Amino acid sequence: MLILGIESSCDETAAAVVEDGVHIRSSVVSSQVSTHAIYGGVVPELASRMHLEVIGPVVDQALFQAGIGLNDIDGVAATQGPGLIGALLVGFSYAKALAWARHLPLAGVNHLEAHICSLQLLDCPPQFPFICLVVSGGHTNIYYVNEPGAFTLMGQTRDDAAGEAFDKVAKMMGLSYPGGPAIEALAKKGDPKKIKFPRSMLGKDNFDFSFSGLKSAVARHLHENSGMNDDQSAHVAAGFQLAVIDVLSAKLIAAARKKNCVCIGIAGGVSANRTFVENLAQRAERHRINVFSPPLSLCGDNAAMVAARGWEMIRDNQICRLDGDVYSRVKF
Repeated sequence: MLILGIESSCDETAAAVVEDGVHIRSSVVSSQVSTHAIYGGVVPELASRMHLEVIGPVVDQALFQAGIGLNDIDGVAATQGPGLIGALLVGFSYAKALAWARHLPLAGVNHLEAHICSLQLLDCPPQFPFICLVVSGGHTNIYYVNEPGAFTLMGQTRDDAAGEAFDKVAKMMGLSYPGGPAIEALAKKGDPKKIKFPRSMLGKDNFDFSFSGLKSAVARHLHENSGMNDDQSAHVAAGFQLAVIDVLSAKLIAAARKKNCVCIGIAGGVSANRTFVENLAQRAERHRINVFSPPLSLCGDNAAMVAARGWEMIRDNQICRLDGDVYSRVKF
């Protein structure tokens, strides 16, 4: 079964064709990073307008790369939420129109579930059940994934998401957007133990997160130490990054041990941070837990993961009505 996936929840317009939920036939992503970089973050109105401009050509390119036409598609899957409402409406409306015109089943995909399904596109995916961290600019959630399509939320951030904290700290330090890659690159030049930043909620008996205090601690340090040289800035980046890694790793390993899981998955934009992935893998190995993360092409927002989740939903007859609407907040 060939599923056309469409993603437009934030600042990437993406389309992909996935076969039987696991084989990527094509994946096309049109990024808006350069447009939003000058503002230090995503401007929703600009994002929506850019989605409108490129959604058609992106879908056409995905079909071309897959070597198929619309007549070969067995179903359509599109991100229904959460995300920016205006941006979501572009991709989801396009998908609804296509499904209606071609008499195809439509899957309205939860963006976070799609990120989890990106792990099923690996050559060697994690075995069920496993713990998965969806970590991005908007979300930091831990899920227990018992079987395909079965996602149980164990914990989430109570304020800033980890990726959001990276972006805000990078902006404070005058680094480029998005902040994650900029912080990681600078941190490699610093000593992560030089500056001790707080690790919030580590002593709590739950799997929730809070990064606002850490962000505030960095802001205070920068205010009290204005005019830092490059070496000092690198120490700040390294100390901040390690604080985030310590909290994420501790919570993930604790969740895996609680549920007797031997696999941990990481998905979402922050999973592109190799320092985090390698650090977590080293810590998890002590508990005989394996860590799985997608390749860079599947870390950020993409439509292959949407098609993979859509394939499961269409297979299970979870078909979206054509009067279905998008949503901005998580439905769990």
